[in-house]
Amino acid sequence: MRKSVLCGLMLAVAMTAGAETVVLDGGKAGATFEGIGALSAGASSRLLIDYPEPQRSQILDYLFKPHYGAAFHHLKVEIGGDVNSTDGCEPSHMHARDEENYTRGYEWWLMKEARARNRAMILDSLMWGAPAWIGGGKFYCQDNADYVAKFLQGAKRVHGLDIAYTGIWNETAYDVAWIKLLRKTLDRDGLRNVKIVAADQVNTWNVVADMNKDSTLKRAIDIVGVHYPKFASTTAAQVCGKPIWSSEDGPWKGTWAGAAALAKAYNRNYIVGKMTKTVIWSVVSSYYDNLPLPSSGVMRANTPWSGHYEVQPALWATAHTTQFAQPGWKYLDGGCGLLAGGGSYVTLKAPHGADYSIIVETMDAKTNQEVVFQRMGGLSPVPLHVWRTDEERWFERQPDLAFQDGAATVILRPGSIYSLTTTTGQEKGAARGTAAAGFPLPYVEDFDAYPPGATPRFFSDQGGIFEVVRRANGKGNALRQVVPAKGIEWPLHRNPFPETFLGDTTWADYDVGVDALIEKIGFVSLFGRVGKIAQDQNPPSGYWFKIDDQGRWELRTAKTVIASGQTAFAPASWHALRLKFAGKRIQAFVDRRPVANVENGEYAAGMVGVGSGWHGAQFDDLIIRGSDKSSWKP
Repeated sequence: MRKSVLCGLMLAVAMTAGAETVVLDGGKAGATFEGIGALSAGASSRLLIDYPEPQRSQILDYLFKPHYGAAFHHLKVEIGGDVNSTDGCEPSHMHARDEENYTRGYEWWLMKEARARNRAMILDSLMWGAPAWIGGGKFYCQDNADYVAKFLQGAKRVHGLDIAYTGIWNETAYDVAWIKLLRKTLDRDGLRNVKIVAADQVNTWNVVADMNKDSTLKRAIDIVGVHYPKFASTTAAQVCGKPIWSSEDGPWKGTWAGAAALAKAYNRNYIVGKMTKTVIWSVVSSYYDNLPLPSSGVMRANTPWSGHYEVQPALWATAHTTQFAQPGWKYLDGGCGLLAGGGSYVTLKAPHGADYSIIVETMDAKTNQEVVFQRMGGLSPVPLHVWRTDEERWFERQPDLAFQDGAATVILRPGSIYSLTTTTGQEKGAARGTAAAGFPLPYVEDFDAYPPGATPRFFSDQGGIFEVVRRANGKGNALRQVVPAKGIEWPLHRNPFPETFLGDTTWADYDVGVDALIEKIGFVSLFGRVGKIAQDQNPPSGYWFKIDDQGRWELRTAKTVIASGQTAFAPASWHALRLKFAGKRIQAFVDRRPVANVENGEYAAGMVGVGSGWHGAQFDDLIIRGSDKSSWKP
């Protein structure tokens, strides 16, 4: 046997004086383990659907295929509300009261891909905001209860998806009467099997007190879910008679620091807080890096034009639980706890048979620790298969650990994750993406390759919703902003005017042009050199060329108008907009006529985008050319 392997794991099978002893008693089952999940919300998965094959399937395998990568048990998705919910807007299935469409966006697709890889995949849903027509702008109303019910019904009718859970309003004050109304509405609409999770607030268990005062509310709520609980829950929550979950968690980092934090949360949420499920945000970082909280997922996949993706250590930290235990397994009382020298351990037993797994993390340890596992209570006598991860080496198989007289000693190294199991079948996926590459130029998009209602590849809506439509003259397709009014916003993220972006933050000198049409009144916009996109009502950090139905135009930065004027620009007609960047020189054109020629050095590089007001506006024939091909004739 290789010396490096032996030294790396340092396993022994002899009893050692002074070692910490952990009793694994198969006859003392604790709470039921309900799984590890991940959340696709806040447009965090937007760019994944745009990946080419085979890379797209490889990413999906890493996320959802059992015994391959992260192997998530549970996928939670946003019920799109046409509002910005962190890194963009997710489209609604009902832009208007009398309109339904259950093919918009990518969450339906993602749920089906997850379920195709794992037929036991548990599905969940939650709202961040809602369209403006809901309740005349009031979130907690019958309209919204109906809206949730229709989402769940559409998932089943159109896609064959049974969604097991739904929530209230992400990280927002709940309404007791509406929770009861939602339960009544779901029951009325044949959705009695859908369980309600409440209240998805950050690190507060206040809903438990309301449940204890209101028996109808307590019957309506099936799961008490809290976001970012920091391992802890209240005594009242633990004895409330309902399962308690960390319904959103995670360090928002795919790095080793993120992996270490996840390993601690997966164990300690149960050890300390008695939470039986942990759901992390996000499932995959498939959004542009200039948006909030980059690299939040266990994988990084946000350059679909290149096919490049990264499998990060946080994925393997997750695999140390998900590949070794399944929902329905039981925690073993006594086999879960904190290590004296730093770290934690949980033991989970299969509901049928004698198989079990031990997951250990030693992130807080400073030195090696010696632990004696004593097996009893009908647990399988076979040797334990051992897997280990540390900062340098991820998810590697180690020598098996055999027991002598029902006991075994293991020496645990600090900063590590271990899985010790009687089960087999675990695998470390080996697929790899292509090399990283920048967004290719020149880039041309006429939208003709998409069906009506589609979201064109690479576009990331940050306000409003942009969909492909047939042009009124029948000559191909265009991109249309379809939301007539700002919706009911998630309080943590205010919406800007409708705008959508694509490209590369390293682009410096280039031309961008687009044909634009204001349908009735309002304005259209062309953006260039867009860097940071803050999620508020203000324009992004970049240059904004804006023109309205009266021909009034402005060229501005996020805070300052640097040029303005007036030109012919009739509504209901197509007009050509163009921006040209060369160093500090910025030129703007309308219908091939120059209207601005200024110098400004506030933004050196960035993406492109188009936008409008809260009204119908259309765009076509987008073209972006690099500096070596930017000698257009205006």
